[in-house]
Amino acid sequence: MLEQYIRSRREQKDLLLMTHIVLGYPSFDDSLRMVEVMVEAGVDLMELQIPFSEPMADGPVILKANADALSAGARVDRSFELAEKISASFDIPFLFMTYYNILFHRGVEAFVRQMAEIGIRGSIVPDLPPEEGSDYLAAMKNNSLAPIHIFTPNSSDQRLVLLSDKSAGFIYAVARKGVTGKATAFSDDLGEYLSRCRAATSLPLALGFGVKSREDVDFIRGKADIAVVGSETIRVLDCQGIDAVGPFISQLVG
Repeated sequence: MLEQYIRSRREQKDLLLMTHIVLGYPSFDDSLRMVEVMVEAGVDLMELQIPFSEPMADGPVILKANADALSAGARVDRSFELAEKISASFDIPFLFMTYYNILFHRGVEAFVRQMAEIGIRGSIVPDLPPEEGSDYLAAMKNNSLAPIHIFTPNSSDQRLVLLSDKSAGFIYAVARKGVTGKATAFSDDLGEYLSRCRAATSLPLALGFGVKSREDVDFIRGKADIAVVGSETIRVLDCQGIDAVGPFISQLVG
């Protein structure tokens, strides 16, 4: 189980690192290479995003990566094929991140069953609230997969508890309202928010949205179990190439 892996890993490290790629960006071969360099650099788990035309939770960097991947021919079947190869090749957990329209058109039960068959350990579907996801939640439970829900700073304490009750694996706490990739103030207010998140769930806690530097990661240490770095790794890829991604990750976790 994903939660057991995280807890076991946390006994060895005071903070885990999760990264994010868009499958098929800049190409499927490059996606595989990105996973390889990140795992070699010490990443503990990873989100594999299935490209979608309207990724509402994502900012301009990941939005462009989605659009470019789709323009280059990335589709759901090809994303599953690469995800299967990735999960068989690397000894860390991989999650899908995508949007509900993809599950709906493929069939929720079929999508989840195929996730389990190829070794994906859980998924994040940011536009599917648990109140509307009973079929998804049942399929995830039946296939022993982790549905991961998102805490936000404007969620009430009651809402945080509800989301936790419908989750498994870990909780993804976003550091601020809005989309990925924008600046985040790592401050006392954020620390207070994370304390509220801790009080609402017994699951491991990940923090993402705006994590860009070793200083950001050090701020999270002791407040959450997982730091999530998404847009920044894609910026490094875009500006400096794949060979720069490994050193960037290494200085975050070193």
